[in-house]
Amino acid sequence: MQAEYRRVVVTGLGAVTPLGGDVPSTWTNVIAGRSGVGRITAFDPSPYKTQIAAEVKDFDPAQYLNRRLVRRLDRFTHFAIAAGMEAVSDAALDLSAEDPTQVGIIIGSAIGGVQTLLREYEVLTKHGPRRLNPFFVPAMLIDTAAGQLAIELGARGPNMGIVSACATGNGAIGEAAEIVRRGDAEVILAGGSEAAIHPITVAGLGVMGALSTRNDEPTKTPRPFDAQRDGFVMGEGAAMLVLESLEHAQRRGARIYAELLSYAATADAYHLAQPAEGGAGAVEAMRKALRRADLRPQDVQYINAHGTGTLLNDRSETMAIKQVFGEHAYQLAVSSTKSMTGHLLGAAGALEAVLCIKALQEQILPPTINYEHPDPECDLDYVPNQARPAPDLQVALSNAFGLGGHNACLVMRRWGGS
Repeated sequence: MQAEYRRVVVTGLGAVTPLGGDVPSTWTNVIAGRSGVGRITAFDPSPYKTQIAAEVKDFDPAQYLNRRLVRRLDRFTHFAIAAGMEAVSDAALDLSAEDPTQVGIIIGSAIGGVQTLLREYEVLTKHGPRRLNPFFVPAMLIDTAAGQLAIELGARGPNMGIVSACATGNGAIGEAAEIVRRGDAEVILAGGSEAAIHPITVAGLGVMGALSTRNDEPTKTPRPFDAQRDGFVMGEGAAMLVLESLEHAQRRGARIYAELLSYAATADAYHLAQPAEGGAGAVEAMRKALRRADLRPQDVQYINAHGTGTLLNDRSETMAIKQVFGEHAYQLAVSSTKSMTGHLLGAAGALEAVLCIKALQEQILPPTINYEHPDPECDLDYVPNQARPAPDLQVALSNAFGLGGHNACLVMRRWGGS
């Protein structure tokens, strides 16, 4: 017998970002249009073409984990634990009152424990195999963030890591929602985490030509949709959502932020590092998401764009939005919060889902900062430089696209109790 298709709502939010150690501080800085970009402090960036990033500041993992676990776990897991704990607290979720087999955790990452991997490789080359940390392998695995948070919370439901490059955060949230919809869990913590600001990733993305080199003006980059954009800026951090079936949330009297209406994922099947011509994969993801939500294009008021600040992405995404929304594209507000947070890679979509939900709740549109020079090929309303009140904001769509041709789209609606 086919299971009932259940509605999924968001009841808790958590984040550790370059703009703050929690959701309230991050949101305050986003709405103020502040940049989290600066000169890299994690290592000496002087030899590198790109010397800037959006780093998490003043983060102490010992606030969330004992010292032994801090040493054993990678920084990306530290971030995930912190964001997950905040989301559970924000949702007022009493896990001792829940069936632990009905509480799941899905946390994605594009790169996972790269810092642990490279540190232990250096130990191997300098001191030999017997000197490796016995916890090295679990620390570097992408699914460790979900596994460790489950241990901390006692959550015994569906548990996994999801990977689709920079579409990972949306994929993790979307797949988690589908698990709740089909009745395999009542509650899932879902999101993404990334801590990949390291010499090898900065060098690797640099030789691809993907990163901004505006080193002398770090807060003036990235410049999504701007004619003088020159690449994205790496960020780090984590973001988590508590997803619940509507029935479960109502039964426990939870405060509901928004309803997650739909999710769709597609592949370009075109190129590992370039979007398909005309944004074909992105077009199909947005169209599928709208169909699954039973929405018309004109029902959407806001898009949190993937908006990386690269020449190809911004042009391609603009073209895709026009194809999906037609003339309504020019009535939409489209902003890139990566202009402030940097690009959190596998955590980007999760953070942008959090910011979409805050926009719906607060009825304010986040800006695209550093937008100064209009590009004729990017001619939509990008909410330039200043946040904007949006008293009729009801439906938001969030795009995420990743290397390998991955596309994932989420559609959220402000909760009105219906």
